Amino acid sequence: MSPRPEAETVFTVSAINELVGDVLSKTFGTFSVRGEVSGLKRSGHVYFTLRDETSALSCIVWRSRAALCPPFNEGDRIIARGQLSVYSPRGTYSLVCDSIEPEGEGAILAELERRKRAYLAEGLFDPARKRLLPKRIERIGIITSSTGAAVHDIISVLRRRNCPGDIILLPAAVQGENAAGEIARRIDQANSFAVADVLLVGRGGGSIEDLLPFSDDRVVRAVAASGIPVISCVGHEVDNALCDYAADIRAATPTAAAEILSNNADALLSHIVEISSSMRNCAEQAIRKARNLVNSFSLENVKGDLRSRLAHLKQSVMEGQRDLSDNIKDRTGSSRKRLENGKDLLINKMQAKATGNRHAFERALAELGALSPYAVLKRGYSISVAPDGSIIKSADRLPGGQRFSVRFADGAVKAVSEGKDNG
Repeated sequence: MSPRPEAETVFTVSAINELVGDVLSKTFGTFSVRGEVSGLKRSGHVYFTLRDETSALSCIVWRSRAALCPPFNEGDRIIARGQLSVYSPRGTYSLVCDSIEPEGEGAILAELERRKRAYLAEGLFDPARKRLLPKRIERIGIITSSTGAAVHDIISVLRRRNCPGDIILLPAAVQGENAAGEIARRIDQANSFAVADVLLVGRGGGSIEDLLPFSDDRVVRAVAASGIPVISCVGHEVDNALCDYAADIRAATPTAAAEILSNNADALLSHIVEISSSMRNCAEQAIRKARNLVNSFSLENVKGDLRSRLAHLKQSVMEGQRDLSDNIKDRTGSSRKRLENGKDLLINKMQAKATGNRHAFERALAELGALSPYAVLKRGYSISVAPDGSIIKSADRLPGGQRFSVRFADGAVKAVSEGKDNG
């Protein structure tokens, strides 16, 4: 053992750390220690902490020994064998492990698995209880630490992706003895005062002990009883808390929870855009039909319709005359004697009938004349025609300098517009 230093001796920091390391090494030698693995990190070398009910011991397995050790995970109870070593630059000591032996399933994980089975049997994790997110979200409640990275990550994603809605932070401790009670109270308060349309409950990553509040019975039951849909976002992708199973949606990370809300808002916006496009298409189709209907009432179309009606009427008159002539001839051959006796009477009837037919024909011609646009022109009106032949129905189509034609009953003249007169 190193000699006991004199009271008046003044050491450097490096010297005292080397002395302590020498003392620990020679005093303890190689020994074994049991505990629960926490804060496990692998980077070739393996770093972790062994814990019991009151204390913790930092441990290292160097790369050369790590491949020879049986696999172990966060929360496992193990027996580690090795020597104590002081890391001089920081003045900290660790157990440098030569071997690792599993002692059994970690107490924490075993308890969580027992409670998980109990909640499953109770129905708290039943998929039928889970709800979809509201289509329209105006207020987003976040239950997490006000100083942690999680709240900043969530807000950053929501703002970057233009997610609509107010963000309401309900701060709570996310680790330690009081954390579970604060988280459960915040969930109850959010429901009592209906402060949000959806709740995000979670925190960033940490050790299994750090995440225990989110597996606490009070938190699990508060999440399951929430009338507001809950997204659980605890730790990193590999982390699991019991409130994940009770929540309506489980997000791998707080950032992933914010992306879920952003995607929900994007889907709603796409639906609105789709409806708007459909309405625009319907309106444009209706306008096209109306325009085609108006364009069909051109002067040439009216003329053609009148010509068709007049030709049909003439044909009817000619057929009537032929029928009348044939009838007279037939009656003349078979009833000449009676014709002679009633010649005057028959002539009178024929004249009356001819007169009636003539009057009907004249009335029909008058009606056709009244329908003709030329009859309107003869009453002193005129029609303005654009260079492309279309009828000008609005003064807005004749800006200053625009050439056009004015059609009268006896011809047409060329004209140039001086602009619309609003007087």
